[in-house]
Order: sequence, then structure tokens, then C-alpha cells
Amino acid sequence: MPQGTGRTDAGVHARAQGVLIQTSRVWEPYRLLAALNAHLPKDIRVVAARPAPEGFFPRHHAVAKRYIYRLGLGPAEDPLAAAFRWHVHQAAPLDLTAMTAAIPPLLGSHDFSSFRCADCAAKTPVRTLHGIRILPVEGGVELVFEGSSFLMHQVRIMTGTLVEVGRGRRQADSLGEVLAARDRTRAGLTAPPEGLCLEKVWYEARWGMSEPCPWGERD
Repeated sequence: MPQGTGRTDAGVHARAQGVLIQTSRVWEPYRLLAALNAHLPKDIRVVAARPAPEGFFPRHHAVAKRYIYRLGLGPAEDPLAAAFRWHVHQAAPLDLTAMTAAIPPLLGSHDFSSFRCADCAAKTPVRTLHGIRILPVEGGVELVFEGSSFLMHQVRIMTGTLVEVGRGRRQADSLGEVLAARDRTRAGLTAPPEGLCLEKVWYEARWGMSEPCPWGERD
């Protein structure tokens, strides 16, 4: 049974999904890569294959992840990017300064119950968020989230809440209270899945499957 680094919501993309498989014989990596891609649907591709150390499991040994949420801005949606962006229709530009000012209360280790969906089955709502960056790009904005792990819909809810700040519908200094409330109804909307992509995963250094995690390995 294949084991992935983690689950992504329907409609969410991934560039860095690590998948462990067991084969009945030894394969040369490039031949295994070609064989897998010959049978996978065209919207899924294996870009690298390598032997895994005995005892390595991508889900258990991931110590940090980077997600990017892509927003499309402007008067009209770009049809070529629609499958990978949330186009935010707005009468005035998003206030990126206010969105940036709203971020600090979310950083660090907290109970993120206000930013988890009702169906989240995680045993604990406590997560560690290492950083959030807001990067203007051509045609829109990228929100970069880096953390130890994330609750179901956490990034999408944080994105929706920050967009509400950018639209002037929520005060930039309100997110500390939202976080402390531990109440999903206090946060903003859940952003659509299409704009979200898992971009990078860091694993425990002892396995040699990624470069060392810049924030250390455990909380």
C-alpha cells in the first residue's frame, strides 16, 4: 500500500508529495520512474525515484512543510491560471500591508482550533507555524506558509481570514483574539482548494531524504 507524506484536500495540488511504495523486485530508479509514469494519469507525474532507507516512512518522518496559496488579483480572472489560483474580485486592491501586520499572532506553537474544519480528525489542534510570507507576483500574490504540520483546511482558513483583512472586512489586529477564541466561527471563510499547493517537505536528517530542516526537527 503506498504511503504519502500527507493528505491533501480534493482540488489541492502538490509538487512535493513524497510517496513510499514497496516493489516485488529491485528496480533501477529511472526505469521505475518511467514505468510508473506510463500508467499514471496525465495530471500526476513521478519526477524522481530513489531507494528508501529501511524503516523510513514519509508521513511519520516529515518534520516541516511549505504550502503556497496563490491569489489572482486584477479586474479579470486569468483563464490559464484559474486551476491554480483563487481569483479575488475586489473593487480596491488588497491591503497587503494590513495582511502582513495581521500575521504575527499566528506564528509559533498554538491551539489552532479556530482554523480547523469541523471534520478534522487530528488528535490535537496544537501546531507550530514557523512563518507566513506575502509575496507579490505578476498577476497576484503568493502566501507562503511554513510549519511543522497543518490541520485539515488550516492553510485555507488562514488564507481566507487574511484576505478578509486585505479587503478591509476585518481588523489587522484581530487575529490574536480569533486564535485565542478556539472557535472556528470566529475566523474567516475557507479559501477554495485550487489555489493551494504543497511545495516542499523536510524530513528528519537521519534519513538523508532532504536537506536539514531550518527550524530543527521537533517542537
